[in-house]
Formats: sequence, C-alpha cells, structure tokens
Amino acid sequence: MRFDLRHIRCFVILAEELHFGRAAQRAHMTQPGMSRLIRDLEQDVGVPLFARTTRTVVLTEAGKAFLAESREALARLERAVTSARRTAGGEVGVLRIGYMDFAINGRLPEFLNAFSRYRPEIRLELLFTPTLKQQEALYADRIDIGFMIGPFEEAGMESYTFDDHRYVALLPITHPLSNVRVLRLADLADQPFVLGSGENWGAFRTAFFAVCHRAGFTPRIVQEASSSEGIFGLVAAGAGVSVYASCVRNVQRRGIVIRDLDDVADKLITCAAWATPVRAPAVTVFTDYMRRVWGGS
Repeated sequence: MRFDLRHIRCFVILAEELHFGRAAQRAHMTQPGMSRLIRDLEQDVGVPLFARTTRTVVLTEAGKAFLAESREALARLERAVTSARRTAGGEVGVLRIGYMDFAINGRLPEFLNAFSRYRPEIRLELLFTPTLKQQEALYADRIDIGFMIGPFEEAGMESYTFDDHRYVALLPITHPLSNVRVLRLADLADQPFVLGSGENWGAFRTAFFAVCHRAGFTPRIVQEASSSEGIFGLVAAGAGVSVYASCVRNVQRRGIVIRDLDDVADKLITCAAWATPVRAPAVTVFTDYMRRVWGGS
C-alpha cells in the first residue's frame, strides 16, 4: 500500500463534508489536490470509496466500511502519540523493581503504596531478588531500580539511602537468654547460629561477619536457610539463634523472641540503586519522588 496518513486524513474529512470544495478548504489544500489524493487512495485500496456525480458526493458501502476503520486507526495513532509523550515525560510506564527481605519487611511497602497513589499509571513490577543478584540485574538491564543491602557505590550506578535497621537477636522462646531484655552480641559467641545461605544472603553475611569479628568471635553456623521464613522456622524449632534486621518486628512469627543488641552500633542499610544515565523517564519520576517526598533515614 502506497497511501499514507495524509491520504487517510483527507478521506475522513471528505467523508464528513461530502463536498470537495469544503473538504479541500478544511484540509488547507486545493480542490484538485484533494481530488488527486482521493483518486490515488481508491487506486491503492482497489475499490471506489465515493460515488460522485456533478452535484453530489456520497460514500459507497466500501467507503463506509473504510471510514469506520480509518477513524479507529487515526484514534489509535493519536493515542500512540499521547502515550509516547506521556512516557517520555514519565507520566506512564513500567518500573521493574528488585527487592530483598529487609526492604519488603521495612518501609518499602508503605512507600510503594504512596508512589502508586501519586503516579497510578506507572505500573510497578516487583521482583524478589537477593542483593548481589540485584546488582547484576541492574547492569544487565533486567531491573530498573533495586532495593538492596547497601552501600552500593559503583561506576554507572547511583544509590540513595532509603532505610536503615539495627541488628537484633532472634532466640527460641524457650532459650535461657530469652528472659534477658537487652543482649550483647558477645553473649551469643558460643551459641549455634542459624543464618541465611550464602547464595541468597551473601551481602548480609559479609556485613554480619565483620560485626562478629569486631566482637571477637566467628559465629558457629549449624543451619542455613534460603529465606527469612526458613530462618524464623529453624529458630522457633530450637535449631539455634540468629541475628536479623530490626524490621523483623513488622513480621508476625510465633515461637521467637526478639532482643536488641546493646553493643552493636552498626546499622544495616537498605539503599535504592539505579543505573545512570537513567534509561527510562519513569525512573526519574520515581527517584525524584523518593528524595523529595519520602526521604531517607
């Protein structure tokens, strides 16, 4: 087909006016030019779209069918233009967001809820992804923003402190130390530990081991789990003690006692990270809102 958008628009105008002179005037062109465009269009389509006499112009049945589809095509094109402009302005789009346990158990759900009210036409796709895999996914453009254990300061990336958590001890409710209101990390030096597995909890383990080493011991790990629920279940079953982020207080879990660690000043940081330069305008809208309205801890 050789006809283009100009032919379609002129056809619709003529179908509405049913008069070549008025249609040409409305289309800001000469009457011969309008006649030529319609003739070329009919040749391309292969059937007459108008029945003409010296005094009248009417649509043929084929023309009526073509008019309905042409109007829909123009409407779809206008919607496409609007969508492109709104996407470029960050008003609509899709954001792929990676998150890990501490983020989703912390402030992230409340923030995402607020952002969705602010920009309801930006769809959020949430992907549970451990911290180290989030970093890989950002470089590979598999996610747009990651909420991970920080800090994350790498070339081509920007990060922002979104939340922070204290280290807390998790004890079985029957543990002898469960009656102590405030513990020291050193009190757990001889205890069997339940920790997240290295594959999914590598960033946390690196930070936690550094804290333990400063306290003068290396944790004796007797059980590992791939998820927070697995850690909580093993602790509740009496397999050992654990250390987690203070956001655990937002999670209902029976059989576990949570205690502050008085001698640990370090905090577990949750940072938001994204690639620069920004790949999608919606990322800018999201991160500007995060900085301007929500703020970090």
